[in-house]
Amino acid sequence: MRKLIILSLALIPLAAARVKPVEKPVIRRWLSSLTLKQKVAQLVVIPFYGEAPNTRSKQYRRFLRLVQEERVGGLILVNRTEGHGIKRAEPYALAAFLNRMQRMAKIPLIVGGDFERGASMRVDGMTLFPHAMALAAAGDPQATKYMGEITARDSRALGVHWIFFPVADVNSNPDNPIINIRSFGESPRQVSEHVRAFIQGARTDPKNRVLTTAKHFPGHGDTAEDSHLKLASIQSDQARLESVELVPFRAAIEEGVDAVMTAHIAVPALEAPDLPATLSHAILTGLLRDELKFQGLVVTDALEMAGVAKGYSSGEAAVRALEAGADVLLMPPDPEAAIRAVVAAVAKGRLTAKRIDESVVRILTAKQSLGLDRTKLVDLEAIADVINSPEAAARAQEMTDRAVTLVKNESGALPLHNPKDACFLVLAEGRYSNEGQALAQELRQRAATGIFALDPTLPDSELDAAAQSASACEQIVVMAFASVAAYKGSVALPGNFPKLVDSLIASGHPVTLVSLGSPYLVRSFPKVSAYLTTFSPVTTAEVAAVKALFGEIDIGGHLPVTIPSIAELGFGIVMRRNK
Repeated sequence: MRKLIILSLALIPLAAARVKPVEKPVIRRWLSSLTLKQKVAQLVVIPFYGEAPNTRSKQYRRFLRLVQEERVGGLILVNRTEGHGIKRAEPYALAAFLNRMQRMAKIPLIVGGDFERGASMRVDGMTLFPHAMALAAAGDPQATKYMGEITARDSRALGVHWIFFPVADVNSNPDNPIINIRSFGESPRQVSEHVRAFIQGARTDPKNRVLTTAKHFPGHGDTAEDSHLKLASIQSDQARLESVELVPFRAAIEEGVDAVMTAHIAVPALEAPDLPATLSHAILTGLLRDELKFQGLVVTDALEMAGVAKGYSSGEAAVRALEAGADVLLMPPDPEAAIRAVVAAVAKGRLTAKRIDESVVRILTAKQSLGLDRTKLVDLEAIADVINSPEAAARAQEMTDRAVTLVKNESGALPLHNPKDACFLVLAEGRYSNEGQALAQELRQRAATGIFALDPTLPDSELDAAAQSASACEQIVVMAFASVAAYKGSVALPGNFPKLVDSLIASGHPVTLVSLGSPYLVRSFPKVSAYLTTFSPVTTAEVAAVKALFGEIDIGGHLPVTIPSIAELGFGIVMRRNK
């Protein structure tokens, strides 16, 4: 009976456990084995690309030094930018590398990932879930719960334990260039509902225990800047913070979310206007810990982001984050400098050894709750039986289909009357992007011939030629990718694409605009005849968009946001499929 009680306690969410973790023998053993410097290192999480580098390479030697010698506490999977594109990890190389790192770590590593649309955000060959806003447009929190379940299952199969999701930001600012479709929308109630659903789903199977994370505290949705580029600011007063921004975070904490990630944003209503929330004691301790009663892990957003890095050195940012109340230092630009600075801060009295121990115990408790003291390696042969199951793939496509939202349809432009006489202009965001490949394939399968694949680097002469050819078509469909990405700074169409779309509209022919991503894109082109949005640029959204254009699926999505001067929150034209 005693063993059963201990097991059940291990499965209680960290934020809700309310136990003294230091009483657990394994945590006492881990803690007693660490010097002060090694304790500080346990609070540091460093990035990796999921590759399996040669053991004689400089890259591998760096991991050897940080994991084996410095004894950092964890890793976070990030995408590599290669040339003009994004390179995601390959599942088996990722898992093999993590097994190797775990073998050399004296205390198990905790491994995290921004799996905001499932593991497919960082790993190839995974279930292609859409973005959060698409799930809200479909209006089915059970689908969000299912995504949580599959994300947890896939993550553990790969050796990832900590999911930096759900996004609890309320995207009330249409000009937000970095949250946007990553948010469930602008309604605090709806965002809260889906935040709860994901947390619940991630806990469906205790064997696939993962940590969930509500981000970006105290709310990044009402900003117009990308905190990767500069310190963003939220001008909400305290009343609005309470009624909007904080509502989903309260819901997440009530649901037992394991961690809260900080935002590199200034909140003048709570703190000095030039101090990021990540470094604010009033926000992380006064608000999050004392007022909201959050007991779990507080993790910084990436400390390499300009929202912090432009104002503070790697070491000073680390010290200030811990002074503010953070537990985990995510991606400091110089991990070793951060560790040295924190140790020096303890020696000088800025931080106490007790304060360091508080955070170390939290991270060690998280590791133990994940069962890493018992099993820290993954079975490489079992991965294929877990990831991207046919059932999950079919469900993800269905979820994406249901998200498609028709906002405008003058003169019944959709479904397409005579698709064979229509022209389709596919506007990718980069010359070397894979965007649009699935679109073109789906269109050709339906005997469409007037397909123009365009990229923003093309000269005006080629764009003009495409517009001239399209003007001969009975209907013109512009299918534009409008994704959200760090360091991009905007979700507007790149290059001369806006000029191209304007010229098509001016030609007098009916133009249907399809946004594969941001629903706000139509604000720049209010005179289009029809407007359709998928809220996501993933491949499943490309397939869903084509099916919607051809009347092959019901269109029943509703806007989770207001599009100023175009449509209100909750609007959506319902259209039944062709019989």
